[in-house]
Amino acid sequence: MSFLADLLTTVFERRYRGASEPDHQRRTIEELCTDLLSSSGEVSGMVLARHILDSYGAMDEDDKKAFFDFLTTQLGIDPNQVKSALEAYALEASKSNYRQFMEASEPQRQELARRLNQVPGATKQLVEMRRDLLKLARKHPELAVVDLDLRHLFASWFNRGFLVLRPISWESPADILDKIIAYEAVHAIDSWDDLRRRLQPADRRCFGFFHPAMPDDPLIFVEVALTQGIPGSVQGLLADERDNIAAEDADTAVFYSISNCQAGLAGISFGNSLIKQVVSDLSRELPNLKTFVTLSPIPSLNRWLDETGAQTGPLPEDQQRQIAAHYLLNAKRADGTPYDPVARFHLGNGALVHAVHSGADLSENGLTQSGGTMVNYLYDLPLISQNHERFASAQDVVASPEVTALSAAAEQKDT
Repeated sequence: MSFLADLLTTVFERRYRGASEPDHQRRTIEELCTDLLSSSGEVSGMVLARHILDSYGAMDEDDKKAFFDFLTTQLGIDPNQVKSALEAYALEASKSNYRQFMEASEPQRQELARRLNQVPGATKQLVEMRRDLLKLARKHPELAVVDLDLRHLFASWFNRGFLVLRPISWESPADILDKIIAYEAVHAIDSWDDLRRRLQPADRRCFGFFHPAMPDDPLIFVEVALTQGIPGSVQGLLADERDNIAAEDADTAVFYSISNCQAGLAGISFGNSLIKQVVSDLSRELPNLKTFVTLSPIPSLNRWLDETGAQTGPLPEDQQRQIAAHYLLNAKRADGTPYDPVARFHLGNGALVHAVHSGADLSENGLTQSGGTMVNYLYDLPLISQNHERFASAQDVVASPEVTALSAAAEQKDT
């Protein structure tokens, strides 16, 4: 930046920081947002954006609610302007009329977010802002329109073309390893020794998607175990004294934990692309790998059982497997998709329900969610596209004969 630009930045910073004004005369964040939207200069815009983000970062929950109220009521669209612009375009489909319609139909808060994002580091702050918004919107549904705008922008900013797949190993920077421990959402990492057991051995892999604007903060990561055969217990995969194998001796890649890291990116899907890319990379690195499978939790099983009254107490292991199979194949939401969120994710990616295992996760979380039952979703590479199409068009749940038979046994007990 030139000397003149530096000087201009200092002038604008003094103005908007209120360096020569008493506190009660400082400009509000709403005034700063209005100024930013009307600003045409790059330097002034960056200074304004930085002060808006800094002001937001210092707010308590009530102030944040007031800020989102401002975005909702003052920076939305004017229906009359939209109607007028659309009528003009309907009469004459000219470039000018189309531009006016586009401008009228886009909320000002979208342009505000774009201008805020010009500041280095702002992308992370905007993601955190949406995290706050999602939390507040649970009690204040009128704020959901702001979320629709941010989600629309984030879907573009975080599309697959911008994401970088990076391996995460025991030699990765300590700040990234700290975040892996903090963000692990499936099987808690309780110590650095535990993390080393997941990252250092030759038969373990971890991969994460990163964004250039957030290079040290993973968006999502997957932990992979290289095994001989398909495992049926996470205790075996994570055991302290397990027998390691050479990566070249493995015939199976097991995706045993997939963790989304940014609450502010909820609803922005990365997992599908992540799994496909990891499968592709591992296939090139280790041609002996023939099977790609998950060992997944069934997080909503016990909740569904409570809601339906289908279980009144502890069951034998064979019945647990039968009920879990029936749940995975038949429990639906109102829209016809599977009740279980992990099932929706993997089935939507083209996997099939391969096997159900009782006593597979005896952690407190595993027992609370599903009585310890887990499931393998198989990514059968030649059938992924076909399975995906069946699920997308008719919500068909593709399953192995074994799982189908377990489900049928559960249904017979009910009749």
